[in-house]
Amino acid sequence: MRILLDCRYVRIDRHDGISRYTAGLVAALARLHAEKTGTDTENSSDTENSSDTLELLVSDRRQLAHLPPGLPWHLVGRPTSIGEPLVARQVRRLQPDVVFSPMQTMGSWGRTYGLVLTLHDLIYYRNRTPPPEFAAPIRLLWRLYHLAWWPQRVLLDRADAVVTVSEATATQIAEHRLTRRPVTVVPNAPDSGLDLPRAPRTGALVYMGSFMPYKDVGTLAGAMPALPDHELHLMSRISPEERARLCALAPGGRLVFHDGASDEAYREALRGATALVSASRDEGFGIPLVEAMALGTPVVVSDIPVFHEVGGDAAVYVAPGDVAGFVRAVRELGVPGVWEERSAAARAQAARYSWENSARMLLALLERVAAGRAR
Repeated sequence: MRILLDCRYVRIDRHDGISRYTAGLVAALARLHAEKTGTDTENSSDTENSSDTLELLVSDRRQLAHLPPGLPWHLVGRPTSIGEPLVARQVRRLQPDVVFSPMQTMGSWGRTYGLVLTLHDLIYYRNRTPPPEFAAPIRLLWRLYHLAWWPQRVLLDRADAVVTVSEATATQIAEHRLTRRPVTVVPNAPDSGLDLPRAPRTGALVYMGSFMPYKDVGTLAGAMPALPDHELHLMSRISPEERARLCALAPGGRLVFHDGASDEAYREALRGATALVSASRDEGFGIPLVEAMALGTPVVVSDIPVFHEVGGDAAVYVAPGDVAGFVRAVRELGVPGVWEERSAAARAQAARYSWENSARMLLALLERVAAGRAR
């Protein structure tokens, strides 16, 4: 069986959510493939001589630096190019049995192979502000795309199967009847490098994520004046305007702007933090939760279905927009024994998620799709 993995969304500088999802799954699939076939992914000749192959699609050779070495790879068009609807013409020349893409927008016209697409969330149907990093023409198309459900249905029904990252999103897909294809949940997971010992606990409250309106970071900032023993560490890049807005919401509160922390700096902040916090009103998964919990850092998050799925009994939940609720939840962690109990529960909950388990789910699905098309 010849499996192609669409790695064109891997960032060449620093991972975003889809880039990290791709890299985590591909690395775990490479390890599973090596175990299954008895090949060494460091040795490309072993991989090429195997009857089962795992191969990569990239649009920039620099993406290979974030992917397992030794796997065969092929250069195809960028996923944001005007030629993306016809990318299947390039891919079919490689004669794959099945292709997996971490997005739902991979072109499929003229394909002769099995195809599995991914829909991470439905956030932007409810929160229609496009990501600010998009160019103006893409932002316009983005808005038009999310005005109706039918474009999503057309894309998903062109696949043989659909993957999503949480049961919460799978439920939403079913509620809106977005596809007739089977939907499989293949969750996110923490990186294996997050299995580190705790550092001495600090008063840090860590927020990792964008500053899009639905993230409601203002609620976190608004809680800080009532938490003088804590500081809110905002890890992501931030505009001067958003920085000024958050500071105005937290008079006397302590905000620490990292403006784009490295993975290493993020991990160090989490290792000693009192908690990871999120007031987000909508998510597809919430990977910062499992990243924090894997380090034994408790999580204080908004009370939304997907956070219950990911955080389980380990998380502390606060009603969306409830500033006083976040204050109470953080103060509760200061009660003797509470933080230690939450920390142990966090590690136990995080252990439910691993890239290896997710890769096994995905590999089984890819094998079913390939076998179904062969029949």
